[in-house]
Amino acid sequence: MNISSGQSIKKAITFSYDDGVTQDIRLIELLNKYGLKCTFNLNSNLFGTNNILHHHGLRIAQYRIALPDIKYVYEGHEVAVHTLTHPMLPKLEKDDIIYQIEEDRKNLEEIVGYDVVGMAYPGGGGGPNNDDRVAQIIKENTKIKYCRTTATTANFELQENLYRFNSSEYHLNWDRMMELGKQFVEMKADKPQIFYIWGHSYEMEYDSRNWVRLENFFEMISGRDDIFYGTNREVLL
Repeated sequence: MNISSGQSIKKAITFSYDDGVTQDIRLIELLNKYGLKCTFNLNSNLFGTNNILHHHGLRIAQYRIALPDIKYVYEGHEVAVHTLTHPMLPKLEKDDIIYQIEEDRKNLEEIVGYDVVGMAYPGGGGGPNNDDRVAQIIKENTKIKYCRTTATTANFELQENLYRFNSSEYHLNWDRMMELGKQFVEMKADKPQIFYIWGHSYEMEYDSRNWVRLENFFEMISGRDDIFYGTNREVLL
């Protein structure tokens, strides 16, 4: 990782967003405005597909970015694997797990022109989206170097298992995320610490206040000389 006991900067913050939806464009504009970095986890067989989600009476567009726009949209950030078609990996056989991950990785590498080494487990209901068996299969049979779960820790401690890496917080838990953000900004770290946030950008449309809340959070945590702002790959590896 890019923060170590031998460096003066011991705090790092990174973001991870899933599914490659059109709301990522607005998110990236905000990230760039505040000098923040994010990893975007994409399903290469779902590029350009459209879906409408229903959330408490709202209809939310889940429109995925089309293939010709992927490289341009995510320039300056990291692209990572989210599998070809977003299945629940614990329900698949070994060969199918490898196929979903490696083919997605190869597709993404061809698009962006660099090695793709990260991943976020796809979920969406139906039970846990990862387990030790799946993690071991990925570690032993793919070129993936880290995998993010949907679990959260509410802390900044380093984790030994990069193949079942848990985030600090989910982005719609606004009160706790802001509280953690204040703690992270104010803390005097004597050892490496990582503040890792994940979510889906289409979820910003669940509440008209969400984009303002997110920008307020970005403003609070950005521009600090004692914090490294990087992609998942830059921070974890």
